[in-house]
Amino acid sequence: MNTLEIGKLGDQYENSVAADEEEQAPEDDVKERCWDQREALPGEPQCVICGRYGEYICDETNDDICSIECKSTLLSRVAKSLALSAQPPRARLPATDACYYIRDGNSKSEPECLTNNQTELLRRKLEISVRGDNVPEPVLSFSSCNLPQRLLQNLEASGYEMPTPVQMQAIPAALTGQSMLVSAETGSGKTASFLVPIVSHCTKLKNNPQKPLAMVLEPTRELCIQVEEQAKLLGKGLPFKTALVVGGDAMAGQVYRIQQGVSMIVGTPGRLIDLLAKHDFELDSISILVLDEVDCMIERGFREQVMQIFWALSQPQVLMFSATVSKEVEKVASSMVKDFSVISVGKPNKPNEAVKQLAIWVESKKKKQKLFDIVTSKQHFKPPVVVFVGSRIGADLLSEAITTTTGMKALSIHGEKTMKERREILKSFLVGEVSVIVATGVLGRGVDLLSVRQVIVFDMPNSMKEYVHQIGRASRMGEGGTAIVFVNEEDKKLFPELVEILKSCGAAIPRELAISRYTVSSFARGMGQKKRKHG
Repeated sequence: MNTLEIGKLGDQYENSVAADEEEQAPEDDVKERCWDQREALPGEPQCVICGRYGEYICDETNDDICSIECKSTLLSRVAKSLALSAQPPRARLPATDACYYIRDGNSKSEPECLTNNQTELLRRKLEISVRGDNVPEPVLSFSSCNLPQRLLQNLEASGYEMPTPVQMQAIPAALTGQSMLVSAETGSGKTASFLVPIVSHCTKLKNNPQKPLAMVLEPTRELCIQVEEQAKLLGKGLPFKTALVVGGDAMAGQVYRIQQGVSMIVGTPGRLIDLLAKHDFELDSISILVLDEVDCMIERGFREQVMQIFWALSQPQVLMFSATVSKEVEKVASSMVKDFSVISVGKPNKPNEAVKQLAIWVESKKKKQKLFDIVTSKQHFKPPVVVFVGSRIGADLLSEAITTTTGMKALSIHGEKTMKERREILKSFLVGEVSVIVATGVLGRGVDLLSVRQVIVFDMPNSMKEYVHQIGRASRMGEGGTAIVFVNEEDKKLFPELVEILKSCGAAIPRELAISRYTVSSFARGMGQKKRKHG
């Protein structure tokens, strides 16, 4: 199929922002001077010369530019750089699966290959389990993956010194063209696990720039923005362009961006369906489809949209990632692709071990005061902090209460805020202007909050899966963090699972939780079932 059938699903899932958007055709007149161009809004492409809105793409370099003036400046700099370059490109050493290079000063020795025994030992040590045929061995360096030299340089510049365990296994598997279902704890580096293969594939495959080669689906706008920004860093200086397709931004600009030629589209399912139903885009060229936070996609109302998009493609390689993967997700994956590999890193569906959990029994009427006590405590408050609540109204009211009562600047973030507001709030939070963000589950999934080492779960979520994701915001790449969890009898449905999780990580269990009849009766029923089974 070349396009999606026209439907109403996109409108249903993006109706909170669609009413505010009016399509406008891009201006025909190309800006001559940079001062004729407006400033770039957060998340929009920026001119590589002056930083204004990168409305155009330079044909010669594929860089974002704002005007003819900046294009001339860019080409002049490129020409000067080439003229001054005296050293030829460094030759790339051959690489094979399960090979890595030992650094020796500034040089690299010949690759060393892992034996079968070494592979199994490495997987056991890193808690990597694989299921499927012909899953390649893990690699110990990015250099072993036969990646473009510029991509390797971009990885190094972005701070990727060596692959994380999930990257060691997932990247070489993805590069073989296998479809995969990958489970790894929050903050383990899953985003780069699919972006590195995508950037490598798109830059190696010479394709008509009008046709995208990869599509990444995310459940939230924040995740889309984050993934696209990371992709731009990895694809810098390469023939690799991206398009962001989310609600809250004018559709006309997103359409125009795709029409200019991109390698990868990142978007939410509802907005993509809305856009593709209204505009005739060719999708046959897409060879990689990524479903990030796949359990959220399948189990939270996105399933029909995801399948609608999938069936519009021409049998792409499907890469699915999440920190929690259920049997239902595996069933859906089987319906999409016949043969796929399953890769699990760490303890599946368990919280990040780097996060220290502190459960506190607090009655509902006393939760606000307990939160105020923590925020004003020099010993217990470790900003910046994310406070998770159960509703949008609750987020607004609680953030105002924190600011009024404690004097600590706090803001709320949730789905009813505009895209511009959410970007500005996150920016203020990440640069330290705001100490506390009160959020709904919109920040519980995958969003990379690098500086956050403390999370407070004010309202327990509806499922332990969401709990795992929320407290995972307190750790990044194995760095330690703390999750303070408020719990009371209103959360009784989650008591048995919560107790098991707290036990598994050695966390103290509040007395009220341990002796609760909902906890005790559940374990008693479990013991009775075991006796009947084995008796």
